[in-house]
Order: sequence, then C-alpha cells, then structure tokens
Amino acid sequence: MTTISSPPRTASYAVAPGALPLLGHALPLARRPLDFLTGLPRYGDLVEVRLGRRPALMVCHPELIKRVLLEPRTFDKGGPLFDKAEELVGSGLFAATFEPHRRQRRMMQPGFHKSRMPGYAAVMRQEIAALLDGWADGQHRDIRHEMHTVTLRIASRTMFTNPVSGHAAAEVQECMPIINRGVYKRMVAPTPLLEKLPTRENREFALAHERMRRVVDETIEQYRSAGIDHGDLMSILIGAVDEDSGQGLSEEEIHKQVMTLLAGGMETTANAICSALHLITGHPEVERRLCAELDEVLGGRPPAFEDLPRLRYLHRALHETLRIRPPVWLLTRLTTCDTELGGHPVPRDTIVLLSPYLLHHNPELFARPETFDPDRWLPERVDDITEAAMQPFIMGNRKCIGDKFALNEAMIVIAAVLSRWSLRMVPGAKRVSLPEATLGPGPLPMVLHRRAAPAPALAPAPSAPAGACPYQGGRS
Repeated sequence: MTTISSPPRTASYAVAPGALPLLGHALPLARRPLDFLTGLPRYGDLVEVRLGRRPALMVCHPELIKRVLLEPRTFDKGGPLFDKAEELVGSGLFAATFEPHRRQRRMMQPGFHKSRMPGYAAVMRQEIAALLDGWADGQHRDIRHEMHTVTLRIASRTMFTNPVSGHAAAEVQECMPIINRGVYKRMVAPTPLLEKLPTRENREFALAHERMRRVVDETIEQYRSAGIDHGDLMSILIGAVDEDSGQGLSEEEIHKQVMTLLAGGMETTANAICSALHLITGHPEVERRLCAELDEVLGGRPPAFEDLPRLRYLHRALHETLRIRPPVWLLTRLTTCDTELGGHPVPRDTIVLLSPYLLHHNPELFARPETFDPDRWLPERVDDITEAAMQPFIMGNRKCIGDKFALNEAMIVIAAVLSRWSLRMVPGAKRVSLPEATLGPGPLPMVLHRRAAPAPALAPAPSAPAGACPYQGGRS
C-alpha cells in the first residue's frame, strides 16, 4: 500500500469516453457498473460522465473526495441516487439535506450511544440463535435469504419492543431487493420517462414501494396504540425533542426515519455479512485461521458482546470485506453554489459522484486490490493507508449513524455461523448478481456442514471497547 499525497493545485480532468447520444454512459452503468467505475481513475482525478444527457463529475482522488465529504454545505445531499431514494424513505436521515439532517441526527444520536450496544447485542444473539437452530447438517440454504431474514428481525426488534409480525417481516424481506434494484436503475436511466412505462419491473417497483409504506404505517400505529415508552429506537423517535427549537419529530418525520432505519439496518448489514461469508469460505486459509480463533475464544459457545475485542482476525476479515465489497458503493452529491474542485470550476447544481468501491479497488491506494487479504489491516501495515482511501461508512457529518451497531451485528452473526457451521457453495449452482443500490454477492445457495465441537473456552473477558476496528476513519 502506498500513502497518497495531496493532489496538485490543479487536478487532472478528463471526459470519460464511450458516451452515446441521449443515453450517455447509461449502458455500462447498467450492465457492468463496477468495471466501469474502476476504470475511471486511469483518465484523471476528476472524470466527467454522462447520466443520460446530464453531465456528472466522478471524483477519483481520495483527497478530493475527502474535501467533498468534509464540506457538506457546498457538496450537499442530492443528485439521482438521493432523489430516487427519497421516493422510498422521504427526506429522512439518509436523504435529508444539510440543515434537516443536522437536526434529525442530533435527535436520533442517543439511540446509537455506546451504552446501548450490549442490549442490542443481546437481541442479535437471540435472533441468530433462533435462525441457526433451524439449520440441519447437509441442508441447502440460500445464505442471502437467511442473512436478510435475521438482520430484518434484529432491525425490527431494536426499533420496536414487539417485533413486526411474521407477515410484515416477509413483506419487507421480499420488497427490499426489488426496491434496491429499482432505485439504482432509476438513478442511471438516461431519462425519467423510462420509469413511467408500464413494464413489469416498473409495476413491481411501485407495488413493492406501496407495500413497504403500508407495513411501516401499520407497525407505527400498532406501536403507538400500546402507549408505552420502552426505551428502544421507536420510543426515542417519538420522545425526541430538538434542543434548539424545543419541537419533536412530526408524524411524517417519524415515518421517514423508521423507513430509513429499517431499510438501512436490514439491507446494508445483510449484504456485508453475506459478502464476508462468501469471501471467507472461498479462501481456505482465511477460513482456517478464523475458525481457529473462534474455537480458541468461544470454545463452542455463542459469541457474546464481551468477546468481540478478542476476535481480532475476524475484525480484519470483516474490514477487508468492507473494502472489497462496500455495501454503499456509489453516492451522489449536488453543489449548492458555484465552487471549484482541484482547481477546476464546478457550477451550482452539478451532480458529483463518489464511489467507495472505486477507491477501495484503486491499485495506487491498495496493493493487489482484488486480493482478499485480512492481514493488510494489521497495525504495522494499516499506517500506510491514507485516511480518505477507506470509506465504507463515509467520513464527515454524514458518516453512517449506525456504523458501530452494524460492525457489532456483523461480527456476532459471522462468529455464530462459522463457529458452528462450514458453508460451501452448491455445486453447479447458477448465480446472477444484478446491480442494486447496495452491493452484495447476490444469491448464495450453500450446503451446510456442521463443525465438530471444540474444547470449551475460558469465560469471556472484556478488554478494548467492543466494535472497535483496526481502522475506523472519519468521526465517530
């Protein structure tokens, strides 16, 4: 790995080749977006691409990306991704612009305080135990489906004391993949007229969106009817008061935050877990070392919150997964005024594109970027990585509010699965991974093999703060 210095006073600027009249770069963005993105840095630090007829500026240099992320008043939330995401979650925490976001985040932050993590971890343990108790040796399971199921249950139970009904859980689980694919396709479409056509995909997207809205509305109504403060995330949303205005969240704002947390808490974390399981089980030496650590630390018992700091190799394997397959792989911003970037003028209302995937696969930032190497996150090696080069959760005031929650959840689920089971892809299984708004490995048909029970381990002993990764980046 090499440390990248600050960009020159005038960054290199290029126009990406291959744009078609009217369509722009819609075809490569729709058919092979990851290959298209990773090829852009060869042209320059700033590369102009076309979303239909509209130009957009892809920022490729990590220090320029850092500037965009740390100047949110100038490079605000907006652009095609957030415009389309707003159709799903409204102007909640994910899609809100600067001022509403600052207010909402301040009111929601207590729900993600570190003091709440042990309680959330207890829910995570219960839900993954319930899932694994239904597994049997030799079974074929779609691990993507299984992990989406358990992360949905965890998301709903940490938001609501009474988890959503089985029907509601099934609705969300079925709707979210459809919505994610639809949001991405609408983002890269050359014209919004395409989403108005009466195609099967458009009808499925509209129906999934409406079903999600009904599920959330019904759940909020069910929760409110109890009239009890349970101290969970929903209670926090209902009882939150803004220090500056003295006002709470409106009914519509509560709805938007529930949609945001339910969608984000399920989809991105599930994809991170699926990618980790796929990568780990596809690399025998990594799997061997990780299972040895799990056997030593856990001794066959379920992982506890206090165990997490001792699972150092798992920390590294998870962080390497977030580098290779960051669930949030493409973001858009919109300039709020005329500005400059890398010495080039950037007019107001310019779409600015940021891609953690592009950064994480740049060979100038990470040696052998396609190689799954958890040890690149050893303390003696991590110092060579520039802070701005690793962005799984994004830095600045828009950093993911649930990053510690997600890391703890992923570690507990992965540890619970691999301490008891060996997973292998079903021979000859056909897998099709479609571009979506979040990045995952797609369907994972796997065969379950029960692992032999190891010798009992010593009782868990807390050490460093749980959830701490060798490299975090950004502000907490």
